Amino acid sequence: MCGLAGVFGHSNTDFRVDRLELESMSRQMSTRGPDGHGLWIDSERRIGMAHRRLAVVDLTNQAMQPFFSGDGHLTIVFNGEIYNYCELRSELKKHGAVFRTQSDTEVLLALYARDGSSMCRYLRGMYAFVIWDSRAGCLFMARDPFGIKPLYLHDYGGVVRFASQVKALLAGGGIVPGLSQSGLNGYQLWGSVPEPLTVFDTVKALPPGTWRQFRMDAAVEQGSFDSVDTMLSGNRPSPYKNLKEALVDSVKAHLVADVPVGVFLSAGIDSGAIAALSAECVQKSGQVLKTVTLGFEEFRGTANDETPVAEMLARRLSTDHSTVWLTRDDFETCLQEFFAAMDQPSIDGLNTWLVSRAASQAGLKVAMSGLGGDELFGGYPSFRQVPWMRYLARPFAGFPRVGRSIRRVCLPALKRFTSPKYAGLLEYGHHWGGAYLLRRGLEMPWDLPRDASFELPALPPSLNAVRHSNQAAVGYLETACYMRNQLLRDADWAGMAHSLEIRVPLVDAPLLRFVAGQRQRGCVFTKRDLAKCAEPGLPSNIARRPKTGFTVPLSKWADLENTHPRGLQGWQALVLDRYFDSCSLQRPSP
Repeated sequence: MCGLAGVFGHSNTDFRVDRLELESMSRQMSTRGPDGHGLWIDSERRIGMAHRRLAVVDLTNQAMQPFFSGDGHLTIVFNGEIYNYCELRSELKKHGAVFRTQSDTEVLLALYARDGSSMCRYLRGMYAFVIWDSRAGCLFMARDPFGIKPLYLHDYGGVVRFASQVKALLAGGGIVPGLSQSGLNGYQLWGSVPEPLTVFDTVKALPPGTWRQFRMDAAVEQGSFDSVDTMLSGNRPSPYKNLKEALVDSVKAHLVADVPVGVFLSAGIDSGAIAALSAECVQKSGQVLKTVTLGFEEFRGTANDETPVAEMLARRLSTDHSTVWLTRDDFETCLQEFFAAMDQPSIDGLNTWLVSRAASQAGLKVAMSGLGGDELFGGYPSFRQVPWMRYLARPFAGFPRVGRSIRRVCLPALKRFTSPKYAGLLEYGHHWGGAYLLRRGLEMPWDLPRDASFELPALPPSLNAVRHSNQAAVGYLETACYMRNQLLRDADWAGMAHSLEIRVPLVDAPLLRFVAGQRQRGCVFTKRDLAKCAEPGLPSNIARRPKTGFTVPLSKWADLENTHPRGLQGWQALVLDRYFDSCSLQRPSP
């Protein structure tokens, strides 16, 4: 896991790279790569790239990125992990490729040299990378299909700037940040900014599963190679015989590293299953798995205290376990550091930031998370509630004025005794994006200014014909919206703030294709099936435990009851204020 940045004057012949800008972008991402950094500018100064390295694979390789091909005409900066790089390396060697290192970075260069923009279809992993091809005079970049690893672009005036973090682009000083009202509206609705938007109008995320190419002659080409909806269609054959085989294969792939790999362990099925499967794999090689659990003094002895169950599971699995206890004083002490690390405003990054700090303090560089289990196995209430809302509201689909009028009449009364979201059921509930917003949204469109622009999530047409389409539709929305825009993004910046690589074995393309393919055949897997695959390591009391979610005592810590009467919305407003403070920018007026 690393950080990358760069500048390329693709259609501005007068542009010259400023070394100080690159150094400032790189310095902003210093925690992403404490093990080394490098910077390269070509002789004409039309392009420059910087890199920060967190050494996880090929520790003996002292060559810092930017990394060059053997003939010198390819240069790469890379953030992420390619889990099938050993297999790809063996295949490429059969076709004459020569390697100087044991790294996955060099495999990417050899694959690009052979296949160009078609290379990404062979990759299994989490990644964002940029390759400069001096012979072709083009800059090629790509991002993994789930969007696990970020890549942000600012393309203006014939110059494209790119980085692993939005704040790195700002730190370079080469852009004038204007606020994106659409991005801010998205944050108000969802609690995170929906991609490809950011809160800055000229900074956008490269869409997941896509590549883009900038040429010296000003031509810009782009294409896609994979997507969540393509995986969910279940049309591609899978090599796995059963779910256990698919899960073990993903866990084994995510354990590939030249440093110890740990697990975030809570009292839930997802992290428990990952820990049990990982311990089984690790113990066969004579090693001991490290696990980390957070405990909160405010929760001690209550139903929200996950430490007793997690510690019991750790003993059962014979892991090297650490329980880290936190108090309100710890929260107040670290709050400024937390907001300084936050790369885009999010209401839900604190838990990941805290557990990442604990894992780093336990000596880990890599930790696995159970993130993605609810999306993959239908664990959220939304898998029941969103289709139910669509069923109730469908008769009103052709009468938008009726739904809008009913909402206006009912809203004042509903606010007094229940969620005001119910007022919008007939107006928004008849289509997937609207019903999903009613389930996941923090605020509703009628809370925005009258002329505010926003887009509801849209369901790809390819999923309408999929068997068990309700499950696939909600799975797509949860994966492409909540997981991508909040959970995965938070995992990236919050983990990297502590120089920790967070891996997500349940967010894996071959695994999702298998689960989707089985669903097409009438076999819909649930969280209980996940738990069964982790037996006997995962005991039945965890397998039967109802979903609680990983929570922190935020209301007590931030004193939301007194300082922010609107509860979670109050925290949301506080986050935005502190975020803009951390960027040295003034927050826009509401």
